[in-house]
Order: sequence, then structure tokens, then C-alpha cells
Amino acid sequence: MASKREAQNAILQGVRVLDGGMASELEFLGAQIDGPLWSAHVLEDAPEKVVAVHRAYLEAGAEILLTASYQVSRMGYRELGLNRTRADGALRRAVKLARMAAAEFPERRVVVAASLGPYGAVLHNGAEYHGNYGVGSRELVEFHRERIEVLAEAGEAAPDLLGFETLPSLEEAEAIGRALAFWPDLAAWFCFTAKDERHVAHGERLADCASAVAQFPQTVAIGVNCTQPALIPALIGELRKASDKPVVVYPNSGECWDAEARCWTGTGDPASFGRNSIEWFAAGAHIVGGCCRTRPEHIRLVASSARTAAAL
Repeated sequence: MASKREAQNAILQGVRVLDGGMASELEFLGAQIDGPLWSAHVLEDAPEKVVAVHRAYLEAGAEILLTASYQVSRMGYRELGLNRTRADGALRRAVKLARMAAAEFPERRVVVAASLGPYGAVLHNGAEYHGNYGVGSRELVEFHRERIEVLAEAGEAAPDLLGFETLPSLEEAEAIGRALAFWPDLAAWFCFTAKDERHVAHGERLADCASAVAQFPQTVAIGVNCTQPALIPALIGELRKASDKPVVVYPNSGECWDAEARCWTGTGDPASFGRNSIEWFAAGAHIVGGCCRTRPEHIRLVASSARTAAAL
């Protein structure tokens, strides 16, 4: 009989393709995501659109779905005058909607990862891209513990794993590790956002961050997301040097966010993204997907690259 640790590690076996951007595809479907809860607003107002996005990525070849819960937290809901019950319900609803989409593909094994954004995402000021929050470790632990507890005790509505995303610093990753300590049998991945080929947004070396989180018993994969595609090959190398955990990468489309003008600039070519994903698999990435501004066509080409990689 497999041990709990073996069962954790088996969750990602045989899957190579993650989905793409949730918010950009919701926008394409006409959803309004410009409020403080971002795509979480759609969980409340138009859940069928969330299911439609998940379905589109599954049709494109995704094998892992990240839920529409990146921005969901009691803290964020409280700022809008919404109570903790509403926030906790949104976390569980996000998982349910991903499961509903996966059920439309009964012949496929679909992994559902609960998207859990960093503390900075709730601040609405871009702090997740530098990690200078102005709060202590205790606040970070409690922020993450609240969401972990809801999902850990969701029973049949629980996700397959917790996807901690866009982490800017070693401090926040270590706080998550302390928050997770109460639930050693959970599975989680840790994905950092990077500012160059070696360092996460706050300045620590990615390799040091990866080495630290690899020690958590819950960690089943480590990676990078919400980062420029050009940086990914070198970052994969840093991750592989730091641990033997599976590497997951899901960069942005290649477009850049202009914080002052609050708009995206540049272009993101799906064909180029697809060609790059061949290189990412060759460099040692186990799982590849897309983050901001990527769409089903990007993931369709990633799925093709995954098939090519598997045949080599």
C-alpha cells in the first residue's frame, strides 16, 4: 500500500500541461474583472464563465486546472464589507467549478490545483512584484493559514493540491511553510516570480528559495510563474540545481504590464510561446503552462510541445 508521501508525489505523475491565464480569458468572454477582487468577482457574478474558461483550456489539452481563487481571502473580502463565510465559500466554489469542467472530460485525468496568490495581491498596489509588504511574519502566516484551513477541511470538495503562486520572497514562502505545518499530508507547489535569471522579485536567489521550500513535506513541485518567457530557461536551471522536485513553469505571454498606465504593452505571440515551450521542456521543466495574457491557443501549442518532448 502506497504511503501518504508516495500518494502526494504521485499527484503530478504523467501530467505535463498546465492551463493558461484565467483573467485574460474571462475578459475575452466579457467578464468585468477590474474590481479589487479581480477574477474572484466572476465567482460571485458569473460562475458559468469560469467553467467556460476551464473547459476551453481542457479542450486545448490542459491536464491541470488552476482555480479562479488567486484573489480570494478573508482579508480581501473584509475590505469590501463581505464576511469570512462569503470568502471561504468562494474558495470552495472555485474548486467546485473546476471539478464541474473536468467532469465533462471523463476519459481524462485532470488535476485541480487551488490557486492561492501572495499577500501582496490583496494590497492592490503591485506589491507582489517586489515583496515589500510592511507586515511581519505573523501576519503572513495567518493570512495563508486561513485559506489553507478552509481547503484542507473541504472534504470531497478539496483540491488535489494547493498552488501557491507569484511568490516574491523567501520570507513569504517560509511563512507559508509554517502555516502548512498543521497539515503535513497536503500537497502543494510553490511558484515564485522572478526579476532576472537568478533572483526572485524581492532579491533572494531562486535557488535558495527552492532549496528552502523543498524541505517542506507538502512540496510536490517548485517553479516560476508571472515572469518573462526569455528568463525561463536559466530559471529552470536554477531550480534543477536546487532540488530534485518536479519543475513547473508558467510565464506571461511576453507582454509587459505598465503599472502607471495600467495596461499591457508589447505583443504576445502564441506561436513563439509554443516554440519556446519546446526549449523549456528540453531544459528540464516537467510541467508547462501560461500565466498573464496567455490563452487557449498558447496552451494548445504547449500541449503539442509536451507530446514532442514525451516522444524523445
